[in-house]
Formats: sequence, C-alpha cells, structure tokens
Amino acid sequence: MSLNTSKIAWWKIASIALVIYSIVAGMLVPLKPGLTYVSPETAKTGQTLTLRMHGYNSFYTRSDVSDIRVWLQYDSLHALRGQSLHVLSDTVLAATFVFPNDLPRPSPSVMLNAIIDHPADGVSLLPDAVELSRDTTAVAVTAADWRQHPVGQLNIKKDFSFPYRNVIYESIRNTYFHVPMWFALMFLFVASVVYSVRFLLNPLPHFDRKAAAYAETGLLFGFMGLATGMLWAHYAWGAAWSNDIKQLMTAVALLIYMAYFILRSSFDEPEKGARLAAVYNIFAFASLIPLLYVVPRMFASLHPGATGNPAFGSQDLDNTMRMVFYPAILGFTGLGFWMAELRARYQRVADKALGLD
Repeated sequence: MSLNTSKIAWWKIASIALVIYSIVAGMLVPLKPGLTYVSPETAKTGQTLTLRMHGYNSFYTRSDVSDIRVWLQYDSLHALRGQSLHVLSDTVLAATFVFPNDLPRPSPSVMLNAIIDHPADGVSLLPDAVELSRDTTAVAVTAADWRQHPVGQLNIKKDFSFPYRNVIYESIRNTYFHVPMWFALMFLFVASVVYSVRFLLNPLPHFDRKAAAYAETGLLFGFMGLATGMLWAHYAWGAAWSNDIKQLMTAVALLIYMAYFILRSSFDEPEKGARLAAVYNIFAFASLIPLLYVVPRMFASLHPGATGNPAFGSQDLDNTMRMVFYPAILGFTGLGFWMAELRARYQRVADKALGLD
C-alpha cells in the first residue's frame, strides 16, 4: 500500500513542479530582439530615402555601427543594403537606401522585407516592411542593382530566448497556458468517456463518479482555455470576442458538456440519470472532435490551424519554446487528473453520507 501511495505522490509532485517551471520560465525568459515597424513604409523606384527602423528588445548601441548591416530584401536573390547607418538609440536605427530605377520583375509594386544583422542581437526580420512602387517616369536599368549586396553571413544568435513575432509580442507567453488547457481538456474528456463506457458495461457507482469528475474538471479547463484565449485575442486581434469560427465552436462544445450535468440532475432516480448521462457523454465526446478540430479548419479564421492560417510551425514554436510548452502540457494535464481524483473522492464521501453508495 505504501508503494502505491508513493507512486501516486510522485506524479502529483511532478505535475506541480512542471506547472511551476512552466509559469516561471514562461514569464521570465526574454524574447529575441525584433523589428516592430519601419518608417516611412512606402518608397518609389529611383528614390534615395532614409528609413528609421524601430526595434523591440534590441540593443543597437552595444555594437559599433560599422558592424551593423541592414537590408531591404525582395527575395533570396534580390536585396538592397542600407548605407550611412546611424544608431539613434537602443531601439532606433536609421539607414539610407538608394532604390534602383526599376523592380526586379514587372509589377506595379512590391513588398520588401527589412533585415537587421547585429553582432549582439543577432538577426531581426520584419516581413513586408516597405512597399516599393514603380515610378513610371524613371529610366529603366537592369536588375543587377538588386544583386550588389545579397543577404549573407548573418550573425545567428543561439541562446535561451523565445522567438519574437509581430502582432503578438509578449503575449506569445500565453502559449504555455492557453494551449495546454485544451490538451488537458481533451485528456480529461477521454478519461470521462472511458469511465462512461465502463459504467454502461458494469453499472458501478464508482465508474459514474469518475466519469462525472473528469467531465467536470475538463469543463473547468475548457472555461480557463476560453478565458485565456479571449485575453490573447484582445491583444492580438483587438477584441476579446470577434465571432471567430474557433471561438464559436468552442462555446458550442462547452455548452454541450454543460448539458451533460443538467441531464444528470434531471432524474429522481440516480441510477437512471447516470445511465442516460453516460450515453449522452459518449455522443458529447463524439461531437467534440468535429467542433474543435474539423469545422474550424473549413472556414477562414484568425486562429492558428484554420484555412490559410497554419498551426504552430518551426518559426512559431522553436526548440526553446518546446522546452517550456511540452512540460506545461504534462503539468496541467497531471494537475487536472489530480483535481478530478479529489472531486471523485469528495463525491464518494457525499454519496456515503446520503446512503447512496
């Protein structure tokens, strides 16, 4: 018995440790330097223009200006290198660009990526930073001007830091809270439906209590996932609720599981209510996958994983984030199972007090 108790205590302690680690690392590890915006954001061919590049978490003054390189990149073969660099502050850098009289390929305008290579900060990239329009009055020249200063020999900084992403900025840390909530929800609902099936095969009160406890805890994690998602949406999308397809389907899924508990309490005979609730739980879980993972991918959405907006890739979830993200999933899932176990024990005590067990 002591061996079994020690095993149980081990995974509980491990879950708490992983949650604490995820919270501390998720909040304290810094973001890599990045570029927030470039001003002005428009230019014309044949023009000489000084651009100001505004950095985030950058330290431009810590290196000699001669060691800093700046480009406006059209593609892997065509780029313009900035001249006459001036470091105005840790977060502002000025560079002059001489734009050729024509674009590399026939087009009214192109979007250029801004790249800063800094010895201390590493490489910062801002996609589509400057719109370059063709000046039809300029005399066309060959595209060779775009190949004079190709991007290369970059200072790749390898350290324990999270990737910088425009729009979400520091809110990328919510990845370690919002996403693991949904993983924990799925594992808890899987456990719940397993116990519902076991109850239908062998109607023991123990199985019914377990099914209800896991569903109840999963629903709690669902509401926490929805709340953290709304907080993230407020900063990333400008509104906590925007009727995004993922938000709508999530709300429907949670309402379906709320109906599970309403159904349980709708019968005077506990055994009959438990049996019908077990059947309902199976159908509720069957609807969960289409609502959360199938339907949202069929429509345009701001949420990652939808049409035209892929889920986490190598640029969104790098190796440093994985060192926090995966422990967060394990920690919150273990915490959820512990909470469900306590809830089931409490319900068993309550049932014994009422003479139902």
